Amino acid sequence: MRYINGLHEGETIRNVYLCKGKRSAETRNGKPYDNLLLQDKTGTLDGKVWDPNSQGIADYDEKDFIEVFGDVISYNGNLQLNIRQIRKAQEGEYNPADYMPVTEKSVEGMYQELTACILQIGNPYLKQVLEFYFVKDEDFIKKFKGHSAAKTVHHGFSGGLLEHTLSVLHLCEYFAGAYPILNRDLLLTAAICHDIGKTRELSAFPDNDYTDEGQLIGHIVIGVEMIDEAIRTVPDFPGRLANELKHCIIAHHGELEYGSPKKPALAEALALNLADNADAKMQTLTEIFKGKTGTEWLGYNRLFESNLRRTSGGN
Repeated sequence: MRYINGLHEGETIRNVYLCKGKRSAETRNGKPYDNLLLQDKTGTLDGKVWDPNSQGIADYDEKDFIEVFGDVISYNGNLQLNIRQIRKAQEGEYNPADYMPVTEKSVEGMYQELTACILQIGNPYLKQVLEFYFVKDEDFIKKFKGHSAAKTVHHGFSGGLLEHTLSVLHLCEYFAGAYPILNRDLLLTAAICHDIGKTRELSAFPDNDYTDEGQLIGHIVIGVEMIDEAIRTVPDFPGRLANELKHCIIAHHGELEYGSPKKPALAEALALNLADNADAKMQTLTEIFKGKTGTEWLGYNRLFESNLRRTSGGN
């Protein structure tokens, strides 16, 4: 098995990868070609099939495991595979576990940190909401531990949702200690719950793609529905507190154009938005720079609206 993170420019390889994406396009001269996104557990690699009608290109579809033969080149600072042959792989020729990108951290260790924080929540109503999912619901716990936080961009790997949630939680713990204006229990509960809707917005690996529910409703609204479901199991849950928790979830993307139905109106909602945005952007940069050396400029990045490069002497 040749993992993607071990490939080098100038190699010619034959290996099986998951065809994560497939899109047909045309060159400036009108010649058809295919853009592929190949995946294994170490990451993704762009692939180009410049002659899709070649006899060496067998029938295959997106989400198939395919054996590819081609040349590794560098294009705009990123590796790319120019594919000469494709064959659909058969069961037994690959191990599905090799094709799931996974967190580099301990899933059980991270989950213990998360549940330790839940034990410290003093508000009995908020604590019961957290326990409803993160302590008592075994199906949810299993799904949450293995889920990604996104299809692409940041934390798009198994365990990514847990890793992202814990990072946001740690940032919110700092905010709560630094700024007395914040209701610590409300903020930490919102941090733990802010992305629970992604367990239903995205499908499990190896697909890690949007579900119908995710496409039609989205993880923010799904998350509020899940919070409401938990709240209804807690006798005499205060209505004002319920609305405040739901608002934090609704507003955690910060801006209407980023998918939040409401902009932050509470200090806790603003703190959550800042923590969520900071971790998402720093992890995105981490993934952009991963495996790259030197201080070459990487070109304009639409997400950051800037030309990016690594810091000299950075790790």
